[in-house]
Amino acid sequence: MAKYRAIQVDFWEDGFVLDLTPEEKYFYLYLLSNSRTTQCGCYELPCKVIEMQTGYNRETVQKLLKRFEEYGKINYNEETKEILIKNWHKFNFSKSPKVRNCILKEIEKIKSKDYKDYLYRVCIEYGYPIDTVSKDYKNSNNSLDKDLNSLSIDLGEKEKEKEKEKEKEKEKQKEDTASPEKNVSKLVGNDLKQFTNLYEKNIGMVNQLTAQWLIDISDEIDYPLFKRAIEICTERGKTNLGYLKGIINNWTDRNITTYDQLQAYKLQQGQDKPKQQGKFDFLDKPKTTSNDDELDEEALEMLRKLEEWGCN
Repeated sequence: MAKYRAIQVDFWEDGFVLDLTPEEKYFYLYLLSNSRTTQCGCYELPCKVIEMQTGYNRETVQKLLKRFEEYGKINYNEETKEILIKNWHKFNFSKSPKVRNCILKEIEKIKSKDYKDYLYRVCIEYGYPIDTVSKDYKNSNNSLDKDLNSLSIDLGEKEKEKEKEKEKEKEKQKEDTASPEKNVSKLVGNDLKQFTNLYEKNIGMVNQLTAQWLIDISDEIDYPLFKRAIEICTERGKTNLGYLKGIINNWTDRNITTYDQLQAYKLQQGQDKPKQQGKFDFLDKPKTTSNDDELDEEALEMLRKLEEWGCN
């Protein structure tokens, strides 16, 4: 089965990598992705193999290995010919059972006791359930242990961040539960999906221009008012964008942006009195706009009469 090693795209933006020479970048990529790499980040890599795969001579290989050791990125054991990538665990360890079992099996095969103990410590820090650890591990004076201090800090910070996120989520849920009216406002008042679904169901398909208009209008008026405008269009058989825009523009020009405001406006003007019945029907008629070509002649004639009577 083919093996793959993932290199994050942020690799090229990393401050350390940016300061490397082209030769060092190539060598670092090789150490992270060559055919002998393992899931645990420690593997056997004789200098002869490096020479053969990179094309570098022995002197260059040894020089680069020493340089990356000085950079604090690797450790190389001349005796066992094993290399340890120090930051490997930060990007490749996982809580997945399959990955965990693979890592533990690979650690068991490591020849260097220091490297093996170091990786066992990493696994413990990551919460891996390790039942068997080297007998001399607790009493060993592992020079690599100092590198785990930063790992513990990193993991601690990550856990704190997770806890903070959980607390924020809980607070948000409490607010939503405690303020149902606010929650309803979000769902009903300015839910673009509701505007879009209602438009497609009654008027027609949403293209790029219509989509932008729906985005704008959903921020300007509430959903019940938009729904009322759609109802007027369907009741009168004028299911086109121009007619719908005209109705809504007629309302917004009078600072009517909610359904409640529309009802209040009609009551305030006395529409509830029988003798004035129908006087304010113009509120539910589209205002003449640049989209007149989308309105039928009957509607335009009515608008002109209303303007002549001084109702608009």
